[in-house]
Amino acid sequence: MDDMLDEATYDRRRLAQWRAGEAAGFSRRDLLKLTAAAGAGLAGVTATGTAAAAAAPGPIRKPLPPELFTVLGTNAETRWSALADQGYLVPIDRFFVRNHTSTPIIDAADWQLRVFGAGLRHGPVTLRYDELRRLPSETVTVTVECAGNGRSYFTTQQGQSVSGTAWKLGGVGVARWRGVRLSTVLRRAGLSRHAVDVLPAGLDANFVSGGVDLGPVRRPLPVRKALHDVLLAYEMNGEPLPADHGHPVRLIVPGWIGIASIKWLGSIEVSDVPLFSPWNTRFYRLFGPDHPTEGEPFDRQVVKSAFELDPGAQVPAGRHVRLRGRSWSAAGAIRHVDVSTDGGGTWRRARRVGGSEGAAWQRWELDWRPAAGAHELLARATDVRGNTQPDVAEYNELGYLFDAVVRHPVVAA
Repeated sequence: MDDMLDEATYDRRRLAQWRAGEAAGFSRRDLLKLTAAAGAGLAGVTATGTAAAAAAPGPIRKPLPPELFTVLGTNAETRWSALADQGYLVPIDRFFVRNHTSTPIIDAADWQLRVFGAGLRHGPVTLRYDELRRLPSETVTVTVECAGNGRSYFTTQQGQSVSGTAWKLGGVGVARWRGVRLSTVLRRAGLSRHAVDVLPAGLDANFVSGGVDLGPVRRPLPVRKALHDVLLAYEMNGEPLPADHGHPVRLIVPGWIGIASIKWLGSIEVSDVPLFSPWNTRFYRLFGPDHPTEGEPFDRQVVKSAFELDPGAQVPAGRHVRLRGRSWSAAGAIRHVDVSTDGGGTWRRARRVGGSEGAAWQRWELDWRPAAGAHELLARATDVRGNTQPDVAEYNELGYLFDAVVRHPVVAA
C-alpha cells in the first residue's frame, strides 16, 4: 500500500503494542475474558454477507478407509504407510483432516469474504468468489501441519501427561495450493499504515469447549506476515479446494502451525491494535513448568522425520529392505537425515530421493538387511539452519511441537 510504514518503524510499533497489551497489561485470565467477549461479538459479524454453511453428514466429508487414515474424533490422521510409493505431494484422498467441529458444505456461488476493521482506510469491503478468481493468482507448494502433530509421543515415549488429540506423526501434508495473495486483497481493501493485526475467521460451526461457546475458529496474524507470503487458496493439487480442506477458500500460511491456515474463510478483521482469540491465548500457547504462567506464544513448527511404514510393521528377515521416509522443518530445507536401525547404537546417512519443491519436505531412503527379530528404527533430520531433532522434546502441557526422534518398532521375520 502507498502509505505503509517502513519495516523497522512498523516492527517497533507492533512490539510496543504487544508489550502494552498482552505481555504487560493482561494476565492469562484477562486474555481469556477478552477473547470470550470477542467471540460472542464476532459470531454475528462473520455471518453477515457470507454464504450459509450447511452441516456435513459427519464431522468429515470424504471417505476415510482404515488403510489410509486413523480417525481421531473430528480429525483424520494420515497413515504413513499410505504415502509409500506416492509422489512428493500428498494426494487429496489421503491428506489429513483437522476439524474443530464438522466440515461445512458451502456453495461457492453464495460465498463472500468480508474485510473490515479500524486498520482499513475506508469502510468494510466484500469480495465474491468470482471476483477473487479474477485477481492475479499464484501457485505455491507448502506444508500444512497441526501444532499437535506427534503429541502422543510425549506420553508413549517420554512418559508425560498431555491433553489434546493423540496425533502420531500423520497430522501433516504437502500440497500445491493456488490462489490470491492476502496482500493483494488487503491492499484492494485499503489497508492503513496503522494496521497491526489481521484476524481471519472460518465459517464452520462455533467451537464449544467446556460448555463455553468460543465462537468461530480464528487466530490473528501480524500484518507483516499477512503481507509477506500468505495465500487465499481456492485450489489444491490442481483441483477445486475440497470441502474438508476449506472449500471454497482457505488461508495458507507458509511456515506457521496449521491453525493459522484458517479453513472456510468468511471474514478478515484488520485492526490497528493487537488482536486476541482463544486460539492464541487459551490454545496454541506453551504452558508448563518451564514456561510463563500466562503461557508462551508460538507460531512455527519444528523439525521432524517419519518412516513410510506403520509402527510394528513386519519386514523380511535376511533380505534387502529399502527403508523410505520424509523429513521436514518450518525453518527451511532439510540438509541431511541420519537413520539408525539398531535403536540409536549406530547411524548412517540416508540418500535423498528427488528434489524439495518449496522446501516443503525431503524424501529419503536407506538400504538395510535385517536379522530376524525385533528392531527399533530412528530417523534424525537436520535442516539448513542447523536445527537437529533432539532425543527428548521440551515438555508442555498441551503437547505441542514434539520434535524428538521417534522410536519406530518393526519386526523382521
